[in-house]
Amino acid sequence: MRVLMVTWEYPPVVVGGLGRHVHALARELTAAGHEVVVLSRQPAGSDAGTHPTADAAVDGIRVLRAAEDPAHLEFGRDMVAWTLAMGHGMVRAALTRLGTWRPDVVHAHDWLAAHAAVTLADVAGVPLVATIHATEAGRHAGWLSAPLNRQVHSVEWWLANRADTVITCSEAMRGEVATLFDLDPARVAVVHNGIDARGWRIRKDRAAAVRAVYAPHGNPLLMYLGRLEYEKGVQDLIAALPRIRRDHPGTRLLVAGTGTQREFLLAEARRHRVRRSVDFLGHLPDRDLSGLLVAADAVVLPSRYEPFGIVALEAAAAGARIVASTAGGLGEIVVDGETGLSFTPADVPGLAAAVGRALEDPAAGAVRARAARARLAQDFDWGQIAARTAEAYAAAPNGGPQDLPRPKIPTGNVLDTPASRAPGPTESG
Repeated sequence: MRVLMVTWEYPPVVVGGLGRHVHALARELTAAGHEVVVLSRQPAGSDAGTHPTADAAVDGIRVLRAAEDPAHLEFGRDMVAWTLAMGHGMVRAALTRLGTWRPDVVHAHDWLAAHAAVTLADVAGVPLVATIHATEAGRHAGWLSAPLNRQVHSVEWWLANRADTVITCSEAMRGEVATLFDLDPARVAVVHNGIDARGWRIRKDRAAAVRAVYAPHGNPLLMYLGRLEYEKGVQDLIAALPRIRRDHPGTRLLVAGTGTQREFLLAEARRHRVRRSVDFLGHLPDRDLSGLLVAADAVVLPSRYEPFGIVALEAAAAGARIVASTAGGLGEIVVDGETGLSFTPADVPGLAAAVGRALEDPAAGAVRARAARARLAQDFDWGQIAARTAEAYAAAPNGGPQDLPRPKIPTGNVLDTPASRAPGPTESG
């Protein structure tokens, strides 16, 4: 099939896990014989003078990157206007650069690609498939209290209802999307994220070298990796650290990643009097991450909201011992007592108890880590995931252009989640 993927991030432009997902999926579809064109953008804040529209073949994939418009728009300040401008740029690039090439299907990734993807599917007269990687309501624990939250939610609703087939990365997300966007669950296909486990294994001497830096006296070492956003629950891990350190003196926490909540987390570490026991490492390349993952006594993923949890796959690929909340897709990846240890989202005592179990029995943790890595080839292989995605393409009906009404914006907590928090503006796309 000829596939046009529309995405707001694609390597080297990477904001979160979405860009890496699209990249891996495009490579596997190409390897399977499909013809893939990726329509994306140049880096935010760039100028068409230095970053003009580019059309190049990378890894056998045609990648068309639209330049930014001249308008002085910033993602963080003018999110909706910036997104509309990006969509206009993508549509112009596709219509003027693709020539006679026509897709058999358009595949949109998340709400930021909605305007361009819907337009191009309508013009080409082909099915529209949309992968919903996360939802605005989910990122905010069920609240849509600010105007920007409601605007983003309405675009998500539009994309999901215009799409001929919707894909989610977990059963938990399937239920969430069907509920939020008034969809028949039968229209929603579940296709997991995947991972290439080969690049995550490291030699034991590298792990020992990492421990020599961060735990030279053999103290317990915990690690978190991921975005520093409220829904990731790092504040709960920091709150649990005093309890953990009482039972396991000297325990240290390494936090790898960047995000809008870094200063808040620093303040939380000071408030709980564990600032000297927490190292904020910022963004790290995969090679450095793999060494840290294996060196840690436990990798803790305390998400309050997690559509899938690709970080859990990376930890499993590295052979790490995983302690994770049951939020969303994490509950499907980490099977308590088999491939890791679990706790209820936002349950600080439960989090501390699960970490304690991991630290008290490292041998059992090693058994669970081997089981987690063995499961990757069975359930999270990119070749299988690409095949399931191609099946979704082939089965998608062609509903054609639609004029849809505005959705009603629900009030209150639309998800009724236990890990709710005070409503606030959107933190990320």
